[in-house]
Amino acid sequence: MPCCRLRALCQYETNKLVRIQSVRLGSLKWSLNGAILLFICIMMLWNRKYQEFDLVVSSVTTKVKGVAQAPLLGVGNVVWDEVDYSGPWKGKNTFFVVTNVIVTKNQKQGKCAQVPLKGRFCRTDKECEKGAWDQQKHGIQTGSCVKFDLLKKTCEVSAWCPIETRTTPPRPALLAAAENFTVLIKNNIRFPAFNYIRRNILPEMNDAYLRNCHRGNDSLCPIFRLGDIVREAGEKFSEMAVEGGVIGILIKWDCNLDRLMQRCLPRYSFKRLDEKETRVKGHLHCALCAGKFSFIQLIIYIGSTLSYYALTTILIDWLIGTSCYSTEVGQNYSERKVESIQDKEKCILCVSYIDENNLRLVKRSQKKSLQVIKPMSVQPRKEDPGHLRAILCLLQPSDDTNDDVQPSLDKKTNPNAKPSRPAWCMCDFCAPSSLPEEELCCRRTEGTCITSSPLFGQLVLRRSLLEAVLLYQDPLSPSVKKLQTAALRHCAYREYISWRFGVPPNDTHPAIPSCCVWRIRREYPSPDGQYSGFRPVKMTSMQACENGEL
Repeated sequence: MPCCRLRALCQYETNKLVRIQSVRLGSLKWSLNGAILLFICIMMLWNRKYQEFDLVVSSVTTKVKGVAQAPLLGVGNVVWDEVDYSGPWKGKNTFFVVTNVIVTKNQKQGKCAQVPLKGRFCRTDKECEKGAWDQQKHGIQTGSCVKFDLLKKTCEVSAWCPIETRTTPPRPALLAAAENFTVLIKNNIRFPAFNYIRRNILPEMNDAYLRNCHRGNDSLCPIFRLGDIVREAGEKFSEMAVEGGVIGILIKWDCNLDRLMQRCLPRYSFKRLDEKETRVKGHLHCALCAGKFSFIQLIIYIGSTLSYYALTTILIDWLIGTSCYSTEVGQNYSERKVESIQDKEKCILCVSYIDENNLRLVKRSQKKSLQVIKPMSVQPRKEDPGHLRAILCLLQPSDDTNDDVQPSLDKKTNPNAKPSRPAWCMCDFCAPSSLPEEELCCRRTEGTCITSSPLFGQLVLRRSLLEAVLLYQDPLSPSVKKLQTAALRHCAYREYISWRFGVPPNDTHPAIPSCCVWRIRREYPSPDGQYSGFRPVKMTSMQACENGEL
């Protein structure tokens, strides 16, 4: 037993293929394969699936430049430079620009009355806690309750006095001229896997270029005007400068490092990130990736896309299986490609009627008459050329009239006619039966019985033909004259099946009509009058014998 299992490991199995000679199917196959190949190539080039990608190491620095003059109430015109409007902002990948201010002049360190918040006043010193502070107040309480105006008192605080009382910023913004300020962005990137270094200030960008470049006519210019940044983010600078906002600057590097298609240039885009803020800020984000040709990635991509070619097989199989192509081709294709194995408890009977040109496949039933069972499917009848050739060779004219059976064509004068027929009989020659599978007539509708045909006698009942067939199957038989009647009777059954069923579908059992069974039994009766009855058996055609399938 272990040796058999080990031997089974040294076997190779393949799928069974069926080749159909068809110009239409062949053209459709190569058209679909060509379309799939074109789609795969387009997607491979579009998404660069043949490349290996690497993440980036990046650094960004910024420098804001611009000078503006703004009038301050009680102060006069004040010049603002980089130190004033940028301040000591130290955020990562961020720059900060002041666009509006609320000025309270002559402020100095001292003690003064707190501006009342939400109607909070005091009457005595006990209501002011010394050293108290909260986020909404401007200083630290001294513990004294002092006059805020002629009628009201508030707690005294140590703070920058006088305390700022204005809560809304001025309109228009004091530094509206900041719209023309510029910011220089320096972005250095490195792809460690490819040892590739790049920056957004390209080698050809000298000092003269940087002094004169403009985003309007050069998308690679690293110097940006604040007004252009806000405009490309979909906002209006004059409105945004009043209360401020946050603008995100996205630098996207999509690099192709292959020699023939080398490209690695930045693309800039802008988007507002906040709803309302108190300052204008710029946040820089980098979306960075680089790809380079990799043979391994190419093989992986090709392997993952080979499954797409199965769509061609699925579509053509579906087309053949439908009536859009050919019913006969579809049936033949299905029988050759798929080998069906029926459950032992499931018996499929094959029925052939003289007034129909197809074969009906029905399930065996223990309750319903075989004549009235609805078919599972209807299939075209397939001729058995091997049987037909053999019969033509064996069927020789004979002078012995006793050897040939010539049933009468008139069913009314036929001596074998039954006085009363079963309800399911359509030819008046069937006999009643207690088995539902034997209740079958040669016809679907009323008419002449097939046993009245001269061919029935020539092809089914003729003794000389049956003896020749049996001798053909057993050439070493001592004498055909000594053949038993049972052998001739069963040979007649087989001849009828080969004549009327041709090549029955696989795993089906041909059912012989009752009228034919009793006509054969009367010609070749059993000595004791006992018969085995219907026994489902798979029939083998003579064509199968010739092909060596047995």
